Amino acid sequence: MQGGSSGIGYGLKYQARCISDVKADRDHTSFLTGTLSLKEENEVHLLRLSSGGTELICEGLFSHPNEIWDLCSCPFDQRIFSTVFSTGETYGAAIWQIPELYGQLNSPQLEQIAVLDAHVGKINRILWWPSGRHDKLISIDEENIFLWSLDCSKKTAQVQSKESAGMLHYLSGGAWDPHDVNCIAATSVSSVQFWDLRTMKKTNSIDRAHVRSVDYSMEDGHILVTAEDESGINIWDLRMLKSPIQELPGHTHWTWAVSCNPEYDGLILSAGTDSTVNLWLAPTSSSDELPPKSLVETPTQRADPLLNSYTDYEDSVYGLAWSSREPWIFASLSYDGRVVVESVKPYLAKK
Repeated sequence: MQGGSSGIGYGLKYQARCISDVKADRDHTSFLTGTLSLKEENEVHLLRLSSGGTELICEGLFSHPNEIWDLCSCPFDQRIFSTVFSTGETYGAAIWQIPELYGQLNSPQLEQIAVLDAHVGKINRILWWPSGRHDKLISIDEENIFLWSLDCSKKTAQVQSKESAGMLHYLSGGAWDPHDVNCIAATSVSSVQFWDLRTMKKTNSIDRAHVRSVDYSMEDGHILVTAEDESGINIWDLRMLKSPIQELPGHTHWTWAVSCNPEYDGLILSAGTDSTVNLWLAPTSSSDELPPKSLVETPTQRADPLLNSYTDYEDSVYGLAWSSREPWIFASLSYDGRVVVESVKPYLAKK
């Protein structure tokens, strides 16, 4: 697999930037992805890996009225997801429900559960708490962070609180701490900001320029990983933020996305505009010991944190998603609409 891909591919009809693991689907390895076409009706694809793991099957194809810039599946209901979209002139965000399929591929229209319509500026990201059922949502625009109370049964979303980060910060995204429901990390043009949702106040920050993506380690509650345009990938201990505890090389162009494995400590994916996905082993445990689940089989692999580079792409890679059901599987999405599902089992220690 070195330097290439042995993955399973699926082609979308239009360009695309975002893909999400369907965490709430306990029976299948599933992903949701949405397209980004200015001139055509956009689409949401529900993809499932076949039982034999040899084929990526489209289980549902749904029309979406606008360009999809962000998409995230609800962690506790497999039929619910959020999108951030653009009409070409304005941005919006909504919560959707997939209709019952009854064996149909081209199924009825998506049902709109709620519209997150309190934003005035450009909306960039919707965050669901990643660890399970929670009735709150976060939405982030360039200047503000909103905390919403979501009631799917009543099909309502109401603003619970709001705070402004300031006009000069240009918030772009973030991640919700899976270990603390009251904490999020928000990315901006000049820093990573940590916010307490109980007070809606900033509690700390990391001064770094052009952080494109952040993700929390699922194994260690003190660890955050960042992807930056020029500085590459940095691993931080949240108890000492003056400098990263580990630095990994970036991509040859912008490092756009980073994602920590949901189960195996130190297994990290990164993607960039150099049309490459990199698989890293950089134990993120805040102790000096190797993680209890040893992932590497040879001392040579242990010495080099880069386990593999997947280079079989023809366009920038913006989307990454680990499968929570089968954590040795991930999906990537390049801008030309190509979804690739890969297995990293060759790098996992034999049990």
